[in-house]
Amino acid sequence: MHTPDSLATLLAACSQGDRSAFARLYEGTSAQLFGVAVRILRREDWAEEVLQDCYVSIWNHARSYRPGLSAPMTWMTSIVRNRCLDWLRRPSLETIDEDGKLIENAMSDTPDPLAELERRADASAIARCLQALEARQRQAIALAFYDGLSHSELASHMRQPLGTVKTWVRRGLIRLKACLEQGA
Repeated sequence: MHTPDSLATLLAACSQGDRSAFARLYEGTSAQLFGVAVRILRREDWAEEVLQDCYVSIWNHARSYRPGLSAPMTWMTSIVRNRCLDWLRRPSLETIDEDGKLIENAMSDTPDPLAELERRADASAIARCLQALEARQRQAIALAFYDGLSHSELASHMRQPLGTVKTWVRRGLIRLKACLEQGA
């Protein structure tokens, strides 16, 4: 067990790049700091990972240690504590998928929530813009796109000349496009 003075001396040596001093600092403090990390994180694997990161930080910031402000162990414990709290606040990226359901769902053909929201917004905008069209234009476009009728089938179904139906569809699509562009 190192005394506060000997730890302060080791930190001062670390600030000068002394690797053997860092090794002695690690040997003298790692068990206690690991205990702090395990108490906060409640998982040894996480504590090991965080502690490794903390020692890198201690090495890199050893020259910022001020003996008059805190004891060396207090300074290092605060680094470990803060890093552990940051670890707990991070987004959870580790998910256990024992039965394979997550992978199965990820490969699903159903759209993700954002895609579904965009699809609904697009559908709402199209419905709004279709309502702004004349009734004949709206009917011709709906039959063409939703029922898949060709221009000649539209003309037959609507009992109108082919040229008239084509004009309704073309003008309706132009107005529909303009309306959708205004909404965007």
